[in-house]
Amino acid sequence: MGELGVVLGVGAAVLLVSVLAVRFSTRLGLPSLLLYLAIGLLLGEGGFGIRFDNAALTQSLGIAALVLILTEGGLTTRWQEVRPALGFGLLLSTVAVGVSIVVTGAALHVLLGLDWRLALLWGAVLSSTDAAAVFSVLRGVGVSRRLIGALELESGLNDAPVFIAVVLLASGESLSWTAPLVVGYELLAGALIGVALGWLAAVGLRHAALPATGLYPLATVAVCVLAYGVADLAHASGLLATYTAGLVLGNARLPHRADTLSFAEGLGWLAQIGLFVLLGLFATPSRLLHTVAPALVAGLVLLVLARPLSVLLSTTPLRMPWREQVFLSWSGLRGAVPIVLALIPLTQGLPGAQELVDAVFVLVVLLTLVQGGTLPIVARWLGLVERAQAREVQVDAAPLDQLRAELLQIRVPRGSRLHGVYLSELRLPAGATVSLVVRGDQGFTPQPTTRLEEGDQLLVVATEQAREAAEKRIRAIDRAGRYARWRGESGA
Repeated sequence: MGELGVVLGVGAAVLLVSVLAVRFSTRLGLPSLLLYLAIGLLLGEGGFGIRFDNAALTQSLGIAALVLILTEGGLTTRWQEVRPALGFGLLLSTVAVGVSIVVTGAALHVLLGLDWRLALLWGAVLSSTDAAAVFSVLRGVGVSRRLIGALELESGLNDAPVFIAVVLLASGESLSWTAPLVVGYELLAGALIGVALGWLAAVGLRHAALPATGLYPLATVAVCVLAYGVADLAHASGLLATYTAGLVLGNARLPHRADTLSFAEGLGWLAQIGLFVLLGLFATPSRLLHTVAPALVAGLVLLVLARPLSVLLSTTPLRMPWREQVFLSWSGLRGAVPIVLALIPLTQGLPGAQELVDAVFVLVVLLTLVQGGTLPIVARWLGLVERAQAREVQVDAAPLDQLRAELLQIRVPRGSRLHGVYLSELRLPAGATVSLVVRGDQGFTPQPTTRLEEGDQLLVVATEQAREAAEKRIRAIDRAGRYARWRGESGA
């Protein structure tokens, strides 16, 4: 019992420090995921001396955390926003993955002298963009919803084919002509299982009369985890089933939807914190120094050759502008997923697997610093940042669920033509209204004569039917001022 108290106390302390680190990292402009890794390293054998080297347990816990992260990603992804980017997302999560594996593997075979199987294994492990990194960093950049949707779909969908590729390459067995058929079955069956379970659960939850509001979020998350288990039993892709089940449920008209999304977001943060602290605890700092050189070589191959080429071949047929292609090439964020995938060959005793794990750990830290830290700068340099962008905030108010309304938060940025506009000149559509203006540290109920200023934050209550029109109207005034309609600006 004494040891249990120590474990619970240390775990709670680590969780609190990690939560506070989110605020600290936001001020510094660093991805919070790096701080979680640093906490794990500090607790490990290089710091406080906690020794943890169980690769099999780390892999199992890592996949469990990934299931929760994908659940949160699916539930919080709005189908209406990602639907225009569906083609890009599918190509990035399939064609781009294959190109990245081949290009990275071939380059590392030549540059590092790795045998073909191990070189392709490096390529497969590094080809997966990380859902946790993308969901936590990308949504604050301010680029178009199409780009965000493409990257969110890629990060949510590409874990499944990459996982299958890593398992096949790490098995040590000769690849036969049936391998593509197996991969196709696993992906298709996983997607169908996720969609079917998500649809059935949505119908059931809409007609269920559960005795407590908090049971709806639990039931929703449980369905997504169940999708992973069912797909795994069917020898299909459990990761893809989890994400698609979450995507269906997150876009269904569930009771207490806001409560469910808020719960899933908290659970996703908990999984991210636990996963990165665990991986930091598993790492051995003294051994990482020996893999810096191959990690740098692999990182350069990935950034300069594999990622740009895979994006170019995937998006050119759909006529994506070159600026967006450059942004997609730079925003292929890596996080915990490559480290978890690298543990698969390690647990199977594949020669060279330990060096792969260590190099991937170093590479993830470097790429997160370089890409995650510079992503907003690259977006602004390419001219892809939208000045005013409404976003949904999670609220725990049952009346909004019952009225099928949503709460939007809009910040008036510097240089916006919303500055100086009277509230009455917004002319929001019927079903949308500005309920609160926050100026500095003061919040007040606006009047028609209230004049907006730079830095103001607006809370807009809008019905589901009025949301899109309200967003377009706000963006139109942000771009063209109070006479946006006369100037032909639609806010699209």
